[in-house]
Amino acid sequence: MHVFLGENAFIPLLVAPMGASAVLLFAVPASPLAQPWSIIGGNMVSAIIGVACATWITNPIDAAPIAVALSIGAMFVFRCVHPPSGAVALTAVLGGPAVHALGFGFVFAPIAAQSFALLAVAIVFHASTGHRYPHAARSARHPGAGSPAASPGFTREDLKEVLGRRNELLDIDPADLESLLLEIQLQSYVRGFSGLSCEEIMSSPVVSVTSGTTVATAASILRRHNIKALPVIDDRAFVIGIITAADIARNMATGSLQVLATFVERWFAVPGSPLTVASIMTTDVSTVCVTTSIAKLVPIFAAYGHHHIPVLDTQEKLAGMITQADLILGLYRQTHA
Repeated sequence: MHVFLGENAFIPLLVAPMGASAVLLFAVPASPLAQPWSIIGGNMVSAIIGVACATWITNPIDAAPIAVALSIGAMFVFRCVHPPSGAVALTAVLGGPAVHALGFGFVFAPIAAQSFALLAVAIVFHASTGHRYPHAARSARHPGAGSPAASPGFTREDLKEVLGRRNELLDIDPADLESLLLEIQLQSYVRGFSGLSCEEIMSSPVVSVTSGTTVATAASILRRHNIKALPVIDDRAFVIGIITAADIARNMATGSLQVLATFVERWFAVPGSPLTVASIMTTDVSTVCVTTSIAKLVPIFAAYGHHHIPVLDTQEKLAGMITQADLILGLYRQTHA
């Protein structure tokens, strides 16, 4: 820095506004006011304006409020609002002869140098402690849920429109706000529908198959009962998998190919080796207990894309099956009780 400012230049090792910046960066790292562009952009823009006001306006009583006001406006324009930056502008005006002697060098040292140093330390600190910084909004949906669809009560466009009408800055990221509201909605469902259990809406007795059932037999059962999924159980009635019509469709030929496959199987297949359910069933099965509130089913159906959920009794044996239609009917009954 001495190359630019001279050998005798006085450069403060630390200016007071950095203490306030540190509070934001280390205590509330999720705040939009604590993000990298906020601290770097906000501090540098305010420093430039503060030095300019101190240079061009003789009376500090006039220069100080003008510098702060202009800094606030500039931070909104450049989308880098950082509250401690107002104090940076004030320091440039009221910092005394040593600060005034730096001129626009004050922008680079100490402000820019200390801002970048503080930001680097914050990034290292949060990385080592497992925190997310710079902050990325957390999704309200489970992994694998795909693109967020419209929520039951509002959409992201609704949220943006309302925030735009407020014409003020909220110290929370809109995506975080959406996530929070969605979780509140789900919690509201849990509270509102806690009186109805899975046992009251499930289909029982439920049609099931074993792992040794042939795929052809499973397909026949699905057609005969006009259903789309079969839980797979062992000899103790424990659920070990599930097979759906989609699973069978992916593994069986259709049309003319099916006729050819039947011919080949009949004439060339080794006796006793037909394709069984065990070879194509899904073994990672989401299940619920008979005593589970139906409100708990909402996030399971919504987030994971399930259409059928086996219900287990208190001994963890198959007791029934719940479909999306069962859930909708249960919610309707609860709201119109």
